[in-house]
Amino acid sequence: MLDDRQLMENLLLNLKGECDLLMHGAVESSTPQVHSAFSKAFNDTLKMQNEVYAAMANKGWYPSTKAEQQQIDTLKQKYSSGC
Repeated sequence: MLDDRQLMENLLLNLKGECDLLMHGAVESSTPQVHSAFSKAFNDTLKMQNEVYAAMANKGWYPSTKAEQQQIDTLKQKYSSGC
C-alpha cells in the first residue's frame, strides 16, 4: 500500500508528463482553436503540478536548495552574453 508521500510523488510525476504532452500538443496544433484548447489544458495542469509540488515542499518531501548569488550572477552573465 502506498503512503501519502508516494501517492503525491506519483501524482506529481504524472502531472509533469501530462504537461509535457499538452505543451507539445499546443506547439504542434494546426488551428487556433486546437492551440487554445491545448494551451488552456496545459495552464490548468501546470497550476495543479505547482500546487502538488508546493504541498510536497511544505511537508519536506521535495527539498530544494537555494542557489548562491554568485552562481546566479555567473549564469546571468553567461546567458546574456550569448554563451
